[in-house]
Amino acid sequence: MKLTQVTFVIVGASLAGAKAAESLRGNGFDGRIVLIGDEPDPPYERPPLSKGYLQGKQDRETIFVHPPQWYAEQDIDLLLDTTVTAIDRHQRTATLSSGERIGYDRLLLTTGASPRRLRVPGADLDGVLYLRRVGECEAIHRTFETSSHMIFVGAGWIGLEVAAAARDAGVKVTVLEADAFPLQHVLGPEIAPVFADLHREHGVDLRLGVQVTEIIGAGGKAAGVLLADSTRIDADAVVVGIGATPNTQLATDSGLQIDNGVVVDASLRSSDPHIYAAGDVANTYHRMLERHIRVEHWANALHQPGTAARSMMGERAIYDRIPYFFTDQYDLGMEYAGYAEPSGYDDVVVRGDLSLREFIAFWLADGRVLAGMNVNIWDVNETIQNMIRSGDRIDRAQLADPDLPLDQLTSK
Repeated sequence: MKLTQVTFVIVGASLAGAKAAESLRGNGFDGRIVLIGDEPDPPYERPPLSKGYLQGKQDRETIFVHPPQWYAEQDIDLLLDTTVTAIDRHQRTATLSSGERIGYDRLLLTTGASPRRLRVPGADLDGVLYLRRVGECEAIHRTFETSSHMIFVGAGWIGLEVAAAARDAGVKVTVLEADAFPLQHVLGPEIAPVFADLHREHGVDLRLGVQVTEIIGAGGKAAGVLLADSTRIDADAVVVGIGATPNTQLATDSGLQIDNGVVVDASLRSSDPHIYAAGDVANTYHRMLERHIRVEHWANALHQPGTAARSMMGERAIYDRIPYFFTDQYDLGMEYAGYAEPSGYDDVVVRGDLSLREFIAFWLADGRVLAGMNVNIWDVNETIQNMIRSGDRIDRAQLADPDLPLDQLTSK
């Protein structure tokens, strides 16, 4: 395949899509690149939407992956406000919402994920807000300025980050969560209470183990919620953050293998050797974990496209980075590396002080570190990742001892 004579199509003008285009050009691909997105804005990063940009600490132009002119300078065809309606795998064409068909030699899906919708009466009222796109972020920020009380349904990462931003803006906040703790699925009952205490200390009315059965309206606008126990809570707006689902409809319609995302191998190749996937939509085989995982975090969208780009160009490339994410809420900063399912670990070790929120938590199975989270302690995450990669059994007492340097506890 002479690369100067081929066309690579990237469906999804996201961070992952933009980084794939950048990597293709950076690795010497000089064929045609078409980057297609259904939003009016060029590719942007999503973490600022629940952090700095939402809080008014970042200007709008800082969220974009590249300046708008970069795409023309790199000879990348950027098609915005455009949807890919169909993929013909036999003819290797992508049909656009305009009716145009674009032929491809390789196609990359970076279509991301969409917020899971709340399915209760009143969920379609004005003032019921979700956060995924920049316009939704701006709508929530405007709501901070006009609301005295906001309700957040769901105490996951997005819900808690936006709730923290609302409190920083002086808004009264109620957070409703069906589980016994916020972030329970990720952190487990051992560490999740740290975030419950954090938000309550900052004035959040955090209600756990509750179920929303209706969003109450007044004049066509959300005015509160009704809980399963008949409790009514009045508010000016409702923000829903109950998870996300991968945008796989296009892949499903084209007959690709789907299982909690587009199933791809360690090289990001799908069940069709001419189609790849990266970012939130990709359920990727991870060689170290020896299983497929789908990770909805910024680091994946940032790094996976480089592997996909090299694979598309015919190189042997494997994605095996340790999953990583971070959060900032009030005065708490955190990094998490690794992968520990709720039933996949048998011990949690804490180094430091949970009450002061300065600690490192480790999730272990059979004495081996599966994941680690450093809270308000810095410059240790790379060491934590090395511990995970090593697979070494580590003495529990040594792991908990803050006087023993972490990098001396593993052979790698």
